[in-house]
Amino acid sequence: MVHPFQRIPVAEIRSVFIPLLVFTLVLMWLMTRVGAPLETSAAPYGIISFELAGTPASVEKILASWDENAQLHAAFSLGLDYLYMVVYSTTIALGCIWAAWVLRSRSWPLAGLGAFLAWGQWLAAVLDGIENAGLTIMLFSGSSELWALLARWCAISKFALIFFGLTWVFFGLVVRLVVKPH
Repeated sequence: MVHPFQRIPVAEIRSVFIPLLVFTLVLMWLMTRVGAPLETSAAPYGIISFELAGTPASVEKILASWDENAQLHAAFSLGLDYLYMVVYSTTIALGCIWAAWVLRSRSWPLAGLGAFLAWGQWLAAVLDGIENAGLTIMLFSGSSELWALLARWCAISKFALIFFGLTWVFFGLVVRLVVKPH
C-alpha cells in the first residue's frame, strides 16, 4: 500500500513534520482551553465524555450539566475540531511514514505497516468528522440514540487508530535513536 507522503524525499520530511507538529500542539492547547468549561460532574472529561456518552440518557445528562456558556464552548470546540482533525491526522500520518522509512533503513520487518497506519490516520479524521456531525446535531437538537451510538463508536475507532499511529511513530523514534542504520 502506497501513501502520498512516501513521495516526500526523506531529507525533507523533518522540515515538513516539525511545523505540522507545532501547529498540532498549538491547536491541541487551544482545544484544551476552549473545552475547559465543559468539564462537569456529568462530563468529567469534557467533550470526550460527550463523544463517548453512547446513550440518549448520558447525552441528556451531559447537556443538562452545561450552561449556555459551556454549550457555546462546545459548539466552538466542535467547529475548531474540523481544522484540528486535518492537522493532527496529517501530522501523525507523516510521522508514520517517517517511522516506516527509519524502520526500512534498519531492515526491520513490517516496516511497510507505516503506509497502512498513515492511511489509518486519515480514516480517523473521517470518523472524527462523522462523530462531530452527530455531536453537533445532539448539541442543537437534543439526544438521539442513533447519533449517540454512532458518535461513541466513531470516537472509539478514532482513538484506536490514533493510538496505533502514535505507537508506531514512537517506536520509529526509539529505533532511530537506538539502532544504527545498515
